[in-house]
Amino acid sequence: MAKNKGSDWKSREGVVYSTSDAFEFKNSGEEEMETLPPAHQKLKVTLDKKSRGGKQVTLIEGFIGSDEDLKALGKILKNKCGVGGSAKDGEILIQGDHRDKIMGFLTQEGYKAKKSGG
Repeated sequence: MAKNKGSDWKSREGVVYSTSDAFEFKNSGEEEMETLPPAHQKLKVTLDKKSRGGKQVTLIEGFIGSDEDLKALGKILKNKCGVGGSAKDGEILIQGDHRDKIMGFLTQEGYKAKKSGG
């Protein structure tokens, strides 16, 4: 049996039943964030090895904006480095140690990027 991806019953905690035909439940947490311009973004670039089987990833944290913009930036960074990765939950994972290359690109594009850790 396939799961219904449109079902959001878990987010409706506290709603019991409504007899109104026009009732529409509104989630308070589904507001789309507005993407800040690059000059106002404060990104943190780190090297991470925890819970990844000993493999290194470059982690970019602190992006404030929509998921589409985050994924677009992640795709650009993956192309610049020539590796794979992912972008979700406000952070971008790039496979391997590419901190210097990413720092150079982000500062060139006008982001306030800071290298931290190792």
